[in-house]
Amino acid sequence: MRLIWICRKCGVALTLAQGVPSTEFEHLYIIEIIAVATHWLTRTGSESGHSYAAQANQLILDFELDAAAEMDVFPGTRSVLATLRQADARTAIVTRNCEQAVRCVFPDADNYCDLLLTRDNVEFVKPDPRRLQLALSNLARKAAQVVMIGDGRMDMQLGRELGLTCVGVLTGSSDAASLVAARAHLVIDDIEALEQLL
Repeated sequence: MRLIWICRKCGVALTLAQGVPSTEFEHLYIIEIIAVATHWLTRTGSESGHSYAAQANQLILDFELDAAAEMDVFPGTRSVLATLRQADARTAIVTRNCEQAVRCVFPDADNYCDLLLTRDNVEFVKPDPRRLQLALSNLARKAAQVVMIGDGRMDMQLGRELGLTCVGVLTGSSDAASLVAARAHLVIDDIEALEQLL
């Protein structure tokens, strides 16, 4: 959580240095800040839009890769995914992160999941519902057949919007109350608890 906060803080500082008013982006996530600020710079005739976008995106990538180098998948993740695969369930990883960072943390993801959608794969990222709709299409599943597992409010809200069953996991920055407020159907302590449910 602290790393995300630092990354956003650095991104905001870079954006403000370009003259973009904070009112244009104050409630946005870092990826959306870059998109809005680039559009604002272009719209106002600034020549720095392209260089700003490149610099800001590199900032995010550096933060992600530094964090990924220190991380591993949560305990029990491979076991849960293997159980799902044995049951002929289809699974996907849908993330706002870049593919390089995901594969650094989970290099054997393809052995456990049918689909990996990162921000590198499509032009729209969560909370845009098209990302999950694309996953549903690729997995050939209807919303009523799918369980969304995530550790953030955004995951629960987006899953509910599309009619998925939403399971909140207490491994991220959101506490149980936040996940329930975001309309999680169920909240569990960790991914290992999911295997017991399966």
